[in-house]
Amino acid sequence: MTTSSFIPTETETPRMPTAPRTSLPAQACDSHAHVFGPYAAFPLSTASNYPPPLAPAELHAQMLATVGASRGVLVQPAPYGSDPACMLAAIAASAGQVRGIAVASADTPLATLQAWHAGGIRGLRFVEMLTPAGDRFAGSVGVDDLLQLAPAMREAGLHAQLWAPCEAYAQLLPQLRATGLTLVLDHMACLKVERGVDDPAFQTVLAALRDGDVWVKLSVCRVSGAAPAYADLKPFHDALVAANPAHLLWGSDWPHVRMGEKAPDVGALIDLFQQWVPDAAVRQQILVDNPQTLYGFDQAGR
Repeated sequence: MTTSSFIPTETETPRMPTAPRTSLPAQACDSHAHVFGPYAAFPLSTASNYPPPLAPAELHAQMLATVGASRGVLVQPAPYGSDPACMLAAIAASAGQVRGIAVASADTPLATLQAWHAGGIRGLRFVEMLTPAGDRFAGSVGVDDLLQLAPAMREAGLHAQLWAPCEAYAQLLPQLRATGLTLVLDHMACLKVERGVDDPAFQTVLAALRDGDVWVKLSVCRVSGAAPAYADLKPFHDALVAANPAHLLWGSDWPHVRMGEKAPDVGALIDLFQQWVPDAAVRQQILVDNPQTLYGFDQAGR
């Protein structure tokens, strides 16, 4: 665990959503968001590569309530390193409606992973994306640690979440399948819209999704700059939904770090998803049934 602490001197103000025009089904889940702060209680573990937002658990809960989502999944932001205290506090305050994805290095004890699972953590995130300068995001952990942690993760009941370039999956997936871990790919597997749906890297991900080897998060704002309609992304979205809707999740990516004025409105993102997925049964599967299965939400609504 890290021992340093950093209280940012500058923070960004998160964009709060408008209510979507279309209502979400009961127990709908936003499967990808982040919490930051308050920094006096939860300082960062490492200096951030970006101005962090002030987005505490109370603001996340307000965001979910505004868009009509009952459940949420928080993903550990890199500046918090392997200290999940901020996220665990948010989970504890949620009355069972929030789960988490933490970060751990290879030397993390099994007992720690088990304690995190008891606190609502359901997976660990591993990052192979780099900053524009070609550096690893401060506080992030890569796939090398995943391979060493895999036995302890299996015993603790944790899955692996990956943020990597789409072209990396052709090399990564064979060795990651061998770990026996459930694999979840962030941000629509970071596809490249300019390469088209027939891009071999995207087709590799589609094949793995079709075979049930991976889960994919449908989060549009990181993979297309064509906001707010994201028309260039729809063929990819359609292909993922057609491949295996039983292994898809929807996530807002709120509070949209590093996006500034380009941050989308979560309510508009929900309307777009519901427009792109007109079948109510498939929407129910992606928004409710799949996250309930993967993250272990109580069927009674807790």
